[in-house]
Amino acid sequence: MTALVSGTSPATDRGVGPMLRAWRERRRVSQLELALRADSSARHISFVETGRSRPSEEMVLRLAEHLDVPVRERNALLLAAGYAPHYPETPLDDPALGALREGMERLIRGYEPYPALVVDATYRVLAANRGITMLMDGVAEHLLTPPLNAIRLTLHPDGLAPRIRNLREWRGHLLEQMERQIALHRSRPLRELYDEVAAYPVPESVPGAEPDEPVPYFALPMQIEHEGHALSFISSISTFNTPMDVTVAELAIETLLPADPATVKYLQTLLP
Repeated sequence: MTALVSGTSPATDRGVGPMLRAWRERRRVSQLELALRADSSARHISFVETGRSRPSEEMVLRLAEHLDVPVRERNALLLAAGYAPHYPETPLDDPALGALREGMERLIRGYEPYPALVVDATYRVLAANRGITMLMDGVAEHLLTPPLNAIRLTLHPDGLAPRIRNLREWRGHLLEQMERQIALHRSRPLRELYDEVAAYPVPESVPGAEPDEPVPYFALPMQIEHEGHALSFISSISTFNTPMDVTVAELAIETLLPADPATVKYLQTLLP
């Protein structure tokens, strides 16, 4: 399961120049290339990074856009340069986001009987449909106490992990995904979550017979047991294009696509 990252703003006492240089180096873009993208000069980019020039608010936003800096970190860059944040962070339960909430809830309900959920930047579950609720059968009560966390629910020994047939593969996929996000965003909450779930014990094997006939999967599936049935899902993630709010930028809608005919048939019977 995946999503975008929050709580990542670096300390502003470093100054906007070093922060911009760190983002440029992280994106592996030269000063000249960035200057060409932002309609500037390599000399000016160098002066900004070394603190010899103070970039305008417009320049900070332009450089951040061309470096694909997440919205939350764009605010941090502006603060470091002495400007007010440009992007609001509206609570999801604010009336202003009512249409967004309703649209996401309608979307995941319409996806039933297949599982779908909405998560925030740290994998906190904000909404889920009946397909997800079905998969939670047998999960320990302490993991179902809000706020629910999708990664913790998946990999915890009291969660879904004992029923995931290809746990080692799926766990490796999730941890590698989190490592990439941490390297990109330097998120302390995500690092703490990673350290927690990476330390969970992994059983040698998961009970359950393999399907009678092999299925040619087109992507790595999560293969999970449910009441004696072997289900297979492919994860798909949707985010919002050109978000103008920190909260919206860090939302992700995850849908679990049935990966074989047996899973389709079982879910349609279980959740008509």
